[in-house]
Amino acid sequence: MIRVGLIGCGFMGGMHAACYAALAELGVKVTAIADDRPEFLAQMKEQTDAQTYESGMALIEQADVDVVDICLPTYLHTAHACAAMEKGRDVFCEKPVCLTEEDMQALLETKKRTGRKVMVGQVIRLWDEYAWLKKTVDAGTYGRVLSGVFQRVSSRPGWASCNEFADPEIPAQSGGVAVDMHVHDVDFVRYLLGEPDRIQAGGYRDSDGLIEQIFAIYNYGRDVAVSVEAAWDYPASFPFSATFRVKLEKATITNDANGLTVYPNDGDAFHPELAAQYPGDNRIGGNISSLGGYYNELKYFVEGLQGKNDLSVAPLEEAIASVRLVKKEIEAAGGLLD
Repeated sequence: MIRVGLIGCGFMGGMHAACYAALAELGVKVTAIADDRPEFLAQMKEQTDAQTYESGMALIEQADVDVVDICLPTYLHTAHACAAMEKGRDVFCEKPVCLTEEDMQALLETKKRTGRKVMVGQVIRLWDEYAWLKKTVDAGTYGRVLSGVFQRVSSRPGWASCNEFADPEIPAQSGGVAVDMHVHDVDFVRYLLGEPDRIQAGGYRDSDGLIEQIFAIYNYGRDVAVSVEAAWDYPASFPFSATFRVKLEKATITNDANGLTVYPNDGDAFHPELAAQYPGDNRIGGNISSLGGYYNELKYFVEGLQGKNDLSVAPLEEAIASVRLVKKEIEAAGGLLD
């Protein structure tokens, strides 16, 4: 049995707890939970019947667990991940993994020294539609990529209990829309095509000078360009949307309100059949319509701990490289604050 200590009992912690429950047949169970908010801890206790701790550090020091799963605000990730590794625990950490170069170096050094396994929740790499695109591009089914458009837009997230998304101190807490939400597509484009040769970026700012919408163009050589956009400043009634459009030599592939669609240069459009791994109800709230991608990533993580894969899809090193690329965009767009 793989015993999981879950730190952070908010929206994302609840998501992870539901996934571990759905994965029980693999031999994994949340046995310890931590949160400094009594009401959240009590709710998670009802969901998991796990041992409770009033802080993440107390769980790391005292709980008899094999894995620590960190679902805390971003600025708290590094201290907890490093403490868990030092205690001999493997780590799953939500994205973005961290915010500063100092934190990046601390995480990399601690992982190297302790030899612990670390996976970061860059979930889009394991989201069914995106995983299908990656597999198709790698196989060369429709030739090479010529261009791409990736977009992720919404109203401001309202489920962060610490108000990290709306606080004027956003850069110190979550990194704002660029690091917190935009990193999803930045990471996937890196996964799909590698590091760009050149980037251009710009952004819309609010009255405090914070970036609320960011646009970037990545160039690969002289003949491939990809645009990536994120925003979370739309009205509360505006629906969450995550889409892509990728043009290849022999087809165009889109993922939007019509689902995943392939438009071959020769032939009729069709919807690829996706073998969804998650077997349960899709309606879970928030701006997420399905446990699917989260189920996929935590299943992959658990199976990696069991030696069934090498945990190479979303390792710490890749997550750090993606944050670094976002930070290059922010710099190109004039920085987080004027």
